[in-house]
Amino acid sequence: MEKFIIEGRHSLNGEVVPSGNKNAALPLIAACLLTDEPITLRNVPEIGDVIAMRALLESLGVSVSVLEPHTWRFHAKEVHPADLDPDITRKIRASILLAGPMTARMGELTLPPPGGDVIGRRRVDTHLLALKKLGATVNYDRNFHFQAGGLIGADILLDEASVTATENAIMACVLAHGQSIIRNAASEPHVQELCHFLNHLGAKIENIGSNTLHITGVEGLHGGDFTIGADYLEVVSFIGAAAVTNGAITIRTVSYTHLTLQTTYSV
Repeated sequence: MEKFIIEGRHSLNGEVVPSGNKNAALPLIAACLLTDEPITLRNVPEIGDVIAMRALLESLGVSVSVLEPHTWRFHAKEVHPADLDPDITRKIRASILLAGPMTARMGELTLPPPGGDVIGRRRVDTHLLALKKLGATVNYDRNFHFQAGGLIGADILLDEASVTATENAIMACVLAHGQSIIRNAASEPHVQELCHFLNHLGAKIENIGSNTLHITGVEGLHGGDFTIGADYLEVVSFIGAAAVTNGAITIRTVSYTHLTLQTTYSV
């Protein structure tokens, strides 16, 4: 059995580079489905959930190349709806993040029920209602079936401030025709990072960081090069570890913005 052996009474000193934020990497990888141009993602945390998401994209026809450690190149030039492996979709809750970009770009997706840890309700209703509001049809018969002949911008009120539902709605709205508003949106750092990433690719998202996002749909997105930010939870863990051991450490590539409590409300 795996275990940690910890010898106490030693100060932590030195320099560390935190891993990329897994909760940002997963929607960013899914968002690579929105364009037929290549995208390079840097600082990719090569952990199980991220590797599973990569496998799902590859099964949809996305070419993935490892340029160097933690740097992956995605090219969704020819994407096609596929029979996704239910064993993989059951591994990660984030497999639901394929619904928004695939429905927006390809107009269809068949998705086996997502898995992951069972924490509270963790239902998918909010995802489905958001996509339906944009004009998609959603049916369930052992698998979820998403279809759309072209999404239309809408005023969406999420019934809960779900992070992944917000991310799915954002990815669908950027290619929907017209204006969209997402109310009661989650505003965690990884949601903001997805918005900045999409704007980097040519999307038009405003009010980033607030609970009300304004999105103007565009005809298409282009490729790009983007570095995933540091995992802020890992950063504060290092800070705490240095503090309690009376140590002195240098943490590289930190975003100070995500280490303070900031709340922005708008209507």
